[in-house]
Amino acid sequence: VQLQASGGGLVQAGGSLTVSCAASGRTVSSFPLAWFRQAPGKEREFVALINWSSSTYYGDSVQGRFTISKDNAKNTVFLQMNSLKPEDTAVYYCAVGRSRYNYEWQYWGQGTLVTVSS
Repeated sequence: VQLQASGGGLVQAGGSLTVSCAASGRTVSSFPLAWFRQAPGKEREFVALINWSSSTYYGDSVQGRFTISKDNAKNTVFLQMNSLKPEDTAVYYCAVGRSRYNYEWQYWGQGTLVTVSS
């Protein structure tokens, strides 16, 4: 599976941005899909997850502001980010789980940088 993340960029605090992750090599609709992020000097942090039945889960720091979704026809997962804060600045990575019920993240995208200015 290859994952291509895109859509990162510079946005002002309070603004919105949507990042995408297109998968190739395998249909990923039946696998858990997730977004993580890593800020400079910090550990990688869980952001959001969508499972095979489209149930969603979010990290505490983004709950209520971010929305994860997927387009099965396009084999793509999205992360819509609203009310962005400077502390959301990070490289955002998408990931695919090992199987339908296995949340061990087997495949990772290359990351897309999101910078939020104050």
